[in-house]
Order: sequence, then structure tokens, then C-alpha cells
Amino acid sequence: MKTVGELMTRSDLVTLTETQTLAQAEELLRLHDIRHLPVVRNGKLVGLITHRDLLKAVAQRPPGTLTNASDVMVREVCTVRPNTPTREAMKLMLDHKYGCLPVVGANGELVGILTQEDIVRFAQHLIEDMDRSSLAAEYEV
Repeated sequence: MKTVGELMTRSDLVTLTETQTLAQAEELLRLHDIRHLPVVRNGKLVGLITHRDLLKAVAQRPPGTLTNASDVMVREVCTVRPNTPTREAMKLMLDHKYGCLPVVGANGELVGILTQEDIVRFAQHLIEDMDRSSLAAEYEV
């Protein structure tokens, strides 16, 4: 059984602090071509800003207004642990229409993020394995 820890993004994890501005959040999303920014304080997850949250906040603010991440971040974030079964994490994502699940350790420290892209990448590998098995079966006699 695969776990979240085996699929999550951890090495290229991009985060934001509560005092960084929405302009900085937008820049990080654009530079790293991502849609989710965990917000951290001393390494611990305190919120999440998505591309959709950012668009909504920008549309509601007067031009040129600097707003901190803490003003628009979602504070009640559903999280999982690295040892959470992938099946359970996928069910959470599907049931609640989450685009990602931050992954936290026992003390609430952010250790990774599981995104839709991670799940699709995993599915791609499974499909490739199934295709290889199917091709190999055709040659067995």
C-alpha cells in the first residue's frame, strides 16, 4: 500500500509566511508554476493560499493595495501525515474537492504537500505498468 509520504512533493516545497504580501504570493505561484502555497510560521503550517484565493482577493481589493497572506489565507486546513494511505488521501481530496493536502509531522511541521499533480503522476506510472503487463501477456504462449 502506497503512502502519502511516497508520493508527496517535498524537495521543491514552496511556502509563504503570514507577513508576505499577496504580490509576493502571486510571484511565487507564477515563478514555480504552482497553484497552492502553504503558509508557515516557524516551519509549522498555519494556513494555505490557493491560486483561486489569490484571484478572489485581488478582485476584491483596490488596485495597489498590499495585503498580507494572513488576511486571505484559509486557516482551517485539512492535513494528512506522511504515513496516511494514499487511498485515504485521495478520498479526502475527491470528497471535498481539495486540490492539495498539506502533509504535516507529529508536531504540525510542514513536511510536504500532496497535489493533484502528484496523484496524476502516480496514476500515469500505474497505467504504464498495466500497459507493459498487457503487452507482455500478449507474447506469452
